[in-house]
Amino acid sequence: MKTIKQKQTEAYVALKEKFGLTNPMQTPVVEKVIISSGIGSTKDKKKVELIADRLAKITGQRPSTRVSKKSIASFKVREGEPVGYMITLRGGRMFDFLDRLINIALPRTKDFRGIPRKSIDAMGNYTLGIKEHTIFPETSDEDLKDVFGMSITVVTSSKDKKLTEAYMEFIGFPFKKTDVANEITLPTHKPEKPAKKEKK
Repeated sequence: MKTIKQKQTEAYVALKEKFGLTNPMQTPVVEKVIISSGIGSTKDKKKVELIADRLAKITGQRPSTRVSKKSIASFKVREGEPVGYMITLRGGRMFDFLDRLINIALPRTKDFRGIPRKSIDAMGNYTLGIKEHTIFPETSDEDLKDVFGMSITVVTSSKDKKLTEAYMEFIGFPFKKTDVANEITLPTHKPEKPAKKEKK
């Protein structure tokens, strides 16, 4: 099985005809992957430390702490308090993480049928939400009470949504299959009103 890094070198040949690419430098590349997870309003120090530790196991890199920029009384958050963790992956660690995400973690998701295509933004970035961190084999033996979610953003060099989608599909992202035949909407007919009876 080819890795994402190996497929990257073949992307230009695969996409140049359809998208009119004239130079390999026009081919999209994955620049970085950003993983973030909020800790909510929990004051449980052990739970907060657990999230940081599990993120480090999953990504191979220690997360940086994100703090609140302002106080929000309704959420019981004060300015400067930790509100989450973030990790930015580049290079080898980035490719290793994506390979594990696509080939191991996502297929372990319950009732997995693919990831949505509509999550690609106008800047060529793709954001995916993970509800349970235990889909990653590094933490698959976790107690269910400690399960947390995370957001994964794949930043590419492309600025075209269609090109980004084709590129990501080529390197292995398991998008949901769309059936054109099922998307055809049949015309609706309003029932005819019964004719009014003539008065004698």
